[in-house]
Amino acid sequence: MTDIYKNSPAWLRWPILAALGILVLTTVQSFSDTELLTSSGSSSAMLKWSMPIVLAGLGGLISERAGIVNIGLEGMMILGTWAGAWGAFNWGPWAGLIAGLTAGALGGLLHAIATVQFSVDQIISGVAINILGPGLTRYLSERILVNYEGGSQTQSPRVDGIGDFTAPFLAGGPIGEWRSPDGLGWLEDKDWFWLSDMAGMARGLVFQLRWFTVLGLALAALTSWALWKTKLGLRLRSSGENPHAGESLGVNIYRQRYIAVILSGAFAGLAGAFIVLELTGIYRGGQTQGRGFIALAAVIFGNWRASGVLFGALLFSYPLSLSFSDFDGSATRSLLLVIAIALGAVAIWAFRKARKVDAGLALLVGVVALGWYLLTDAAPDWLPNTMPYALVLLVLIFASQNLQTPRSLGEIYRRGET
Repeated sequence: MTDIYKNSPAWLRWPILAALGILVLTTVQSFSDTELLTSSGSSSAMLKWSMPIVLAGLGGLISERAGIVNIGLEGMMILGTWAGAWGAFNWGPWAGLIAGLTAGALGGLLHAIATVQFSVDQIISGVAINILGPGLTRYLSERILVNYEGGSQTQSPRVDGIGDFTAPFLAGGPIGEWRSPDGLGWLEDKDWFWLSDMAGMARGLVFQLRWFTVLGLALAALTSWALWKTKLGLRLRSSGENPHAGESLGVNIYRQRYIAVILSGAFAGLAGAFIVLELTGIYRGGQTQGRGFIALAAVIFGNWRASGVLFGALLFSYPLSLSFSDFDGSATRSLLLVIAIALGAVAIWAFRKARKVDAGLALLVGVVALGWYLLTDAAPDWLPNTMPYALVLLVLIFASQNLQTPRSLGEIYRRGET
């Protein structure tokens, strides 16, 4: 199996990992008191709740590929939530999308001016934007939202989303007045080991799929193509790998970094608009809940590639997706066993690589997760909300030694210097 994975093309590796992950979920589910681990409802919620992390993560990816650390993704997302609600309330959801994108891009422009033009420390600039975002949106709410019916200093009136669709034949979506067959649903109902579970997970990805989600997935594919298949992507990546070499070949490093950081802010603003338009239907202060920082972890998890960012965002969102239908806590409890199995595999892999400290740590955390599973009948209510952050920490601990970080990431560049 290891040889098959290593010899597979890059685009096929993530689906192989996903299929193996579903196999583990299916095995655990077969002797647990739950059917939620591989249900279409869980995968649908996972995809929907992952999109803010995907969009912000793509923004972080573009910025860091150009050599600029964008800690300010969280603040730019906050700007996008407010602007998205304001635009959607006044002119409709598509205007909200554009307004959120624009607000985030302005935050990215501010970060670019500070870090590229004036060589301000990138971490300090990002932290400043994270402070600016909540303060500015609170000020704007006090001046604008309080004048709308249903608005206040901390929230907007309710706004509408862009809409959704269901794929014909795969999930039973309509074609005109005719309702097509639900192929994946039929296979899910057969209750065949692993095969029905994969069908259920796949069906959730195409059932009542938000148009905004389709846009986010298209942007992920477009970002990957642009970074690796276009001249712009090559120049942008040279800005993050060796800017002085790029400069010697005629690349305007300042311009590339400006473009990258502004695009980064625009993606983060889209992520904020998604939260308002598709997740909550309303703007509230603090509703980003640290997703900008999780997006940065998804960039690291994905090894600075768009496909990895997407997979990481789905992984981090999966525990939260279970909580919406896991009323008795049984599914989240079963997830503890899944984590224990995964950490056991990590421990074996780390031991074979002579990384004894990592192997011991993975084994220790895995034993804790297994003990928690065996000693409880149901997981506490707060666990699903904390699992994404715990997964982020585990990923950063065990993946940090196998990363290919852009070589000039975070370094100050000044034109003409060597």
